[in-house]
Amino acid sequence: MEETTAPLFDRRAWRAHRDRATRRPGGGADFLHLEVAERLIDRLDLVNRDFGAILDLGARDGALSRMLAGRKEAETIVAAEPAARLLAGAPTPRVCADPELIPFRDASFDLVASCLALHWCADLPGTLVQIRRALRPDGLLLAALFGGHTLVELRTALFEAELAAEGGVSPRVSPTVELGDAAGLLQRAGFAMPVADSETITVTYPDLLALLRDLRGMGETNALTARRRFLSRATLARAAAIYAERFAGPDGRIRATFDILFLTGWAPHPDHKTPRPGPRRRIA
Repeated sequence: MEETTAPLFDRRAWRAHRDRATRRPGGGADFLHLEVAERLIDRLDLVNRDFGAILDLGARDGALSRMLAGRKEAETIVAAEPAARLLAGAPTPRVCADPELIPFRDASFDLVASCLALHWCADLPGTLVQIRRALRPDGLLLAALFGGHTLVELRTALFEAELAAEGGVSPRVSPTVELGDAAGLLQRAGFAMPVADSETITVTYPDLLALLRDLRGMGETNALTARRRFLSRATLARAAAIYAERFAGPDGRIRATFDILFLTGWAPHPDHKTPRPGPRRRIA
């Protein structure tokens, strides 16, 4: 008998979470995506070439697309986003598409840029292969995704609280890629000159509930298929107490760590015998 394996992520829930982010216009929960998008642009500015056709993969409401407009002689920027309501705020042309199934023919783009979307791909190597195929020779992938130390404080607090209050734990935070593995994934997917580096962004909050509200407003809440749908008040209260005790600063505010991995890779081209300048930095 064949055993069926449940998918890692509930794609319907993930799209719903992203659409829900549109209900907080002006609420400021998109600050992290905007900050990371600006850092992607900084890296792009280090690359000495132009990109006519660009794909913004996991575009959300098009913030990165708007930043890319007018840069690197961009002629066409396509915004691709799986959540239709969120996508409605992006500039045209736009396509409702999931990063796990890229609906473009081979050699369509000179640049694929992705801001905090690829960590939601259960088959990241397969997605990277699709991206490489969608790139023209000498095309560039420039992506940012959450790394392995993201929300380590939240994971610790929830794990300890749930274990103590309920006698067991359920998956609350998505598995992520480690920096040491990222360049290897690019190489396996067929990219030339793969580079992976990381930056850490630390955000402080008055309490755990404020952090959870921001994650909800970002559309970054739990979408694991195996997740437990509800968290009891007792477990939540215990988690808040553990978080405050273990991860608060002198001012009483708790910290939340976001580990951002930046991936750079080129679609193979004969000219790659000569190294191309590009972003190669690591900031802690």
